[in-house]
Amino acid sequence: MEPPVLSPYQSLMAATPVVHRSVLVADRTTHFWEYGPADAGTAPATVLAVHGFRGDHHGLESIAAHLVSGHPTGVRVIVPDLPGFGVSDPLPTSDLDGYVHWLEGFRTALGLDRDTVVLGHSFGSIVVSAAAAAGLDTRLLVLVNPIAAPALQGPRAVGTGIAIAYYRLGAWLPRPLGLGLLRNRAIVRAMSIAMLKSRRPSLRRWVHDQHDRYFSAFANRTSVMEAFRTSVTHDVAQFADRIPVPVLLVAAEHDDITAVPEQRALAERLADAELVVVPGVGHLVHYETPAAAASAVLRRMQTP
Repeated sequence: MEPPVLSPYQSLMAATPVVHRSVLVADRTTHFWEYGPADAGTAPATVLAVHGFRGDHHGLESIAAHLVSGHPTGVRVIVPDLPGFGVSDPLPTSDLDGYVHWLEGFRTALGLDRDTVVLGHSFGSIVVSAAAAAGLDTRLLVLVNPIAAPALQGPRAVGTGIAIAYYRLGAWLPRPLGLGLLRNRAIVRAMSIAMLKSRRPSLRRWVHDQHDRYFSAFANRTSVMEAFRTSVTHDVAQFADRIPVPVLLVAAEHDDITAVPEQRALAERLADAELVVVPGVGHLVHYETPAAAASAVLRRMQTP
């Protein structure tokens, strides 16, 4: 593979200390990255961030760096690779209950408590919302590009059906052919182009490079197929009535996966919610406008 394309946030990333660690959760290794100063473990604030489907921790690095640089008294940001993605071990079964139990175990293993802000992007928003509904306590739940409505209903149903057929075929074909299909660079690039809204050439090159490098870093076909099935059969709205904690929704004006009216409807159902809509961006807030997302989170974290 060619040398990586430089990030538009390269100078900020270079100034952000990061440490790679790992921990056993239910006898399986979860790798995670801790962003912040050398004494980040004693920082007065902690954010635990969960990435989206088919990604890994790299997708949330830019938001993490903006959180670290923007917090006035110090913050550490912990970003794990979800089980079965990046370099973390897969779960026995990648259903939603499995991810919820993993998140609870991961937080316990790191000694994190309710003062830790919990953030989820896209598929990660489903995982953290289900965990909050199941009793995971946090002073603030942040949902970036939340999946606010069912993928199998409404205008997205046809596209979701095509995607289901794609993942089923990838799982059914002989292993070399199935992996080749699931990791096909042309298909990954088509996904990237469909989600990306920015017209800046340098940013577009970097986002495409990120997807080329990390969008196919899954452990096996079973993990990615089960995770995809989980992502399209669940959404945040189904847990809304059981989420008692304060919620910050960071939505996007042009998100093709969940439109703004659906985000507003979700916010109205939550007991304590604030909706921030980032203009001019789609489902890649974490890549295209991480400063806006981090700013909204920092403001809410500092609100008494």
